[in-house]
Amino acid sequence: MTDTKDQRRPAGELEASVMAALWAAGVPQTPGQVQLGLGTDLARTTVTTILSRLHDKGVVDRRWQGRGYAYFPVQDAHGLTGRRMHTELDRDSDRETVLARFVAQLSPDDERILRDLLEPPAER
Repeated sequence: MTDTKDQRRPAGELEASVMAALWAAGVPQTPGQVQLGLGTDLARTTVTTILSRLHDKGVVDRRWQGRGYAYFPVQDAHGLTGRRMHTELDRDSDRETVLARFVAQLSPDDERILRDLLEPPAER
């Protein structure tokens, strides 16, 4: 039986919880193992659906294990965040304006980090 609180959680929140469980496990996980790792009353079929959607998005990969699939993340959390940032950037045709507004809203510390990253390695 599915916990009604989980039924009302946004899909993005459920996906984030599933990803956190996969990262914490460190090895491929079946939907049942992910369900146990979540520690909720979320139905295994719901976990399977979330994993399938994450696979369709290219966020996780899977391999055949036993009678079903075991899933594993294709990127760490930082890589996934970077991918999301690229996805948002790609949604707008005026990349220069989007990037300019992004940079304008950076904190001084983040601006320094970005400048350091953009500096050629020989100058670092």
